[in-house]
Amino acid sequence: MKKVIYILFTAIISLSLWSCSEKIMDEINRNVNDPTDMVSRLIITDAMTSSAFSVAGGDFSFYSSIYVEHNSGTWNQFYNADIRSGEPTSSTTYNNSWNAAYANLYSLSKVITKCSEGGSEEGNYHTLGIAQILSAYNLAALTDMMGDVPWTEALQPGEIFTPVLDKQEDIYTDIFKFLDDAIANLDKTTIFPSLGTQDLIYGGDTDLWKKFAYGLKARYTMRLSLKKPAYADVITFANQSFTSSDEQAQFNYNGATSQSPFYSMFQDRDYYGASQSLHDKLVARNDPRDDVFFIPYPGTADLVFAPNGTSTQVQGYYSISALSTITAPTYLMSYHEVEFLKAEAYARLNNLPAAQTALENGITAAFQKVNIGLTAAEASDYFNDVVLSRFTSAPLAEVMIQKYIAFFEEEAMEAYNDYRRLKAMGDNVITLDNPNNTSRFPLRMTYGSEDVTTNVNVRTAYGDGTYVYSENVWWAGGTR
Repeated sequence: MKKVIYILFTAIISLSLWSCSEKIMDEINRNVNDPTDMVSRLIITDAMTSSAFSVAGGDFSFYSSIYVEHNSGTWNQFYNADIRSGEPTSSTTYNNSWNAAYANLYSLSKVITKCSEGGSEEGNYHTLGIAQILSAYNLAALTDMMGDVPWTEALQPGEIFTPVLDKQEDIYTDIFKFLDDAIANLDKTTIFPSLGTQDLIYGGDTDLWKKFAYGLKARYTMRLSLKKPAYADVITFANQSFTSSDEQAQFNYNGATSQSPFYSMFQDRDYYGASQSLHDKLVARNDPRDDVFFIPYPGTADLVFAPNGTSTQVQGYYSISALSTITAPTYLMSYHEVEFLKAEAYARLNNLPAAQTALENGITAAFQKVNIGLTAAEASDYFNDVVLSRFTSAPLAEVMIQKYIAFFEEEAMEAYNDYRRLKAMGDNVITLDNPNNTSRFPLRMTYGSEDVTTNVNVRTAYGDGTYVYSENVWWAGGTR
């Protein structure tokens, strides 16, 4: 009997030890740095950071600044982009931003699912609304740069491996739905705590997120002007957006653990030179920003501007942007953009007094950007002495040229969108000097190489990449 009891006791101990060992092994095999689930407030912080640094401040913006001649490419890939050799048609050129935008959309879709009905954080309306705004921003960046892109079948890894491309017109419908749903959700009462410091843009202030959403509605409504002009709507949305630069959607860097994208690009690559074309525009207007925008190359004494499209490929010679400071913020949307949107809409509606007021507001705010530092008084003198007479003779042209100048350099992506839209509408008011533009102006950006090589639908649309010189995106009059 004792022997039987001993055998049973041994078996029980062995089973217990085996069970404990399995639990221990499960814990050992679990990667604590790669959790399978995460609360939405942590996911959304990462999405905010990537939206600012890798999308608003990434390759889309770097190359846009070359195409609109805010900067001149003077070395390697940026030089090739400036002379239109390889880079504008290559699928590797914008791959980093392509991947970042889709990664952001995937992360944000997880937040939206968690915070929607049936999700683990159902009723977390404010985080849901913020995720929808950031989704609209990332999706618009993708389609504005590339045209038709995978969307309704995208974001399903392991299920759909070769998503089809959606039409830009349909994607824009979803962009506006994201923004409308976001505004509705931000107006709801929630029991979930504010994002607080997890919100690196607004610190959890939902009123400011709503203003950002309305600003984006104004931007994207204006974007569709060739297809669906709605200038009164632009004004209505803009009037519900930012009322000062203190409210703009601005991502800040501390200069230590985080650094401005354009500063980082210069430190890492040193591919840019100061644009002769932009400098000439400022000189023609006796614009005081000409003394602020540029500095000699470090270690040299004189300003030397790089001729757009015809510069020498060299480092350490041409002057550089003075705005590429280590803490220069990234603007997802600025207050001055809102005012310029109103100025354009009023000008197109022939309400010139209102257009003039909005234009002066936009210029004044742009003069006082943190890495420019001019005063409101200097902006007023410039407006009265230079801008007003030009506005009186050609209102729309002066609004758009001043917006173009104000967007140097962190808002180059929007300057690129404006230039393509204006050109499609027959309003060629911004003169670019690159001689290659006569036959090879990049009307869009190519799809990312990872999808060109793995998705037959994207590969077919890409072809050899030369379509970027001949095919506009849909909102600029193209078919895709």
